[in-house]
Amino acid sequence: MTRIFSGVKPTGHLTLGNYLGAVRRWVEVEQHRAEALFSVVDLHALTVEHDPARVRRLSRQAATLLLAAGLDPRRCTLFVQSHVDEHARLSYLLECTAYDGELRRMIQYKEKGTLARAAGQSVRVSLLTYPVLMAADILAYGTVEVPVGEDQAQHVELTRDLAVRFNQRYGHTFTVPKVTRPVVAARVRDLQDPTSKMGKSHENGAGIVYLLDEPDVVRRKVLRAVTDSGREVAYDRDAQPGVANLLDVLAACTGGDPEVLAGGYASYGALKKDTAEAVVELLRPLRERHAELVADPGYVEGVLREGAERARAMARPVVDRAYRAIGLLPAA
Repeated sequence: MTRIFSGVKPTGHLTLGNYLGAVRRWVEVEQHRAEALFSVVDLHALTVEHDPARVRRLSRQAATLLLAAGLDPRRCTLFVQSHVDEHARLSYLLECTAYDGELRRMIQYKEKGTLARAAGQSVRVSLLTYPVLMAADILAYGTVEVPVGEDQAQHVELTRDLAVRFNQRYGHTFTVPKVTRPVVAARVRDLQDPTSKMGKSHENGAGIVYLLDEPDVVRRKVLRAVTDSGREVAYDRDAQPGVANLLDVLAACTGGDPEVLAGGYASYGALKKDTAEAVVELLRPLRERHAELVADPGYVEGVLREGAERARAMARPVVDRAYRAIGLLPAA
């Protein structure tokens, strides 16, 4: 089977955007069609200022939510990145393969570095080099496909470049992965700023529906969603981004078509009400299953332990081969 790798970074609570844009596809499609590895990439959460206890808490929560959403440890490998040493081992070899210039061209480094400097903060070296760690995440497993959105495509292209460069210099070692663009991922925008994606680490959570929000909180956020001038309910991303966002969410929750759904509404209020109830019902079974898993922490720990063991068994031969190829002396 095709091998794929996807990860989620524990820098905030998972959102409706994470679920509709990626996690639901992992559950319904990826774990059934491929040899799939899903990782809570906690090392990536250390590139900026952070609270250690919060990183641990969010890492456990993310893993629990992925299981609650429907990832099946009998069908896929779910693990925490830092539990598999091969990620860090390989990352340094790839740092020795990467160039300073290509890392400084990474869009996210430019954006986050600019924000940090504007806030009077120093920029950590790990913010520059974390795309190399991301490449290690992918290459350690002989990954064939990396399903990502547009915002991560540049990082996968760097991964491909590093794999090709390493193979040319030191002999064939890595599978060169390809980017796949999921066709069913919903584009969920912030309910208060429909020109921006619904991100889990935004400071203002008023426009973000978190997977563990109580039903009344979900309803309140959706009912207060920013709409547009005028009264006609039409699906037009450019002219009516707020209404289009609500229609996208409703369509993703119900399996409908946003343009067709628009024709059934004469007011924004009715659209908001139906969208709110659709989101509540979509998240209800996930929240209930999450509560069951929280009550049985030993199960989650067991899944992560077994997942790390499987991941380690897949990654170690690849990384050991890379160590030999680049010229390091084998351990006695």
